Amino acid sequence: MKKIQLYLLVALSICFVTKSFSQKGSYDIVNGIGIFGGVTKVNFNTDNFTTKEGDGFIGGLSATVDIPVKWYNMSYGLHFSESTISIMGRPTASSTTNEFIDYKLFAAQLALMMHVKLAGSYVTLDVGPMLQYNSRLEFEDKAQEGYFINNYDNLLAEDISNISQFNLNGAVGVTAGFKFVKLRAHYIYGATNILKKLEGENLDTTGGDSRFKGNMSMLVFGAMISF
Repeated sequence: MKKIQLYLLVALSICFVTKSFSQKGSYDIVNGIGIFGGVTKVNFNTDNFTTKEGDGFIGGLSATVDIPVKWYNMSYGLHFSESTISIMGRPTASSTTNEFIDYKLFAAQLALMMHVKLAGSYVTLDVGPMLQYNSRLEFEDKAQEGYFINNYDNLLAEDISNISQFNLNGAVGVTAGFKFVKLRAHYIYGATNILKKLEGENLDTTGGDSRFKGNMSMLVFGAMISF
């Protein structure tokens, strides 16, 4: 069901992304399509768990409105990512051996970005909001489902899978390159509490904080081809 929802988002984005050329006054407004791909570094910023940054990949489409006489351009895009996030746990409740539990996180992000021209359209400062739909946390290794989460006495690894799936992010970064090929580095931070939904799961939080608070952070490095 999760993948079907992601595919539907792709189909909708393709319907809305167009390439056009129009004349207004003495200057041109050009709408272009970009295909983006890259790698990610993802983590949860939280005091509830001990986490480790994980790797992943990202790809998607964007449509850019290029207005030469303005000090900025605008774009909207839809990106899909798969990343790994690791949370410290232990095999049994009384175990003194700790190891990271690896989770997979799938996300679809709908972004509206302003691109401030630092050196024309060759170098831009990018900033804007982003609406994210993400999956539950899925195990890389099913054998770790019964592990216990550190900082809690009885909280299991499978208990914290059902995180909030709709989140609002903010993104800032830089894009540099020529008209058809550009490199991009973005930092994305979650404005909403991605762990909030866990508070309604009636979890056994003995030994730890019963209030869950966490914000996703994502570093994106990639390249975009425009046409």
